[in-house]
Amino acid sequence: MAKVPNLSGKSIIKSLSRAGFVVVRIKGSHHFVRHPDGRSTVVPVHAGESIGPGLLLKILADCELTREELRMLMK
Repeated sequence: MAKVPNLSGKSIIKSLSRAGFVVVRIKGSHHFVRHPDGRSTVVPVHAGESIGPGLLLKILADCELTREELRMLMK
């Protein structure tokens, strides 16, 4: 099993936007993103902090994306 990369919330949102997700609202540091087909998740954006591996896997599960698909979106 491949390791999950350390990513910031801002870079995750940038990658998800390439997959068609849009930020629908922001409450504090939490960005709520939704895809036109109904998939949605919440991404915390804290300056200087990275998203932990467990939370990243939860975000990917909510978005129905694999780690490999995320890596492709980051390029």
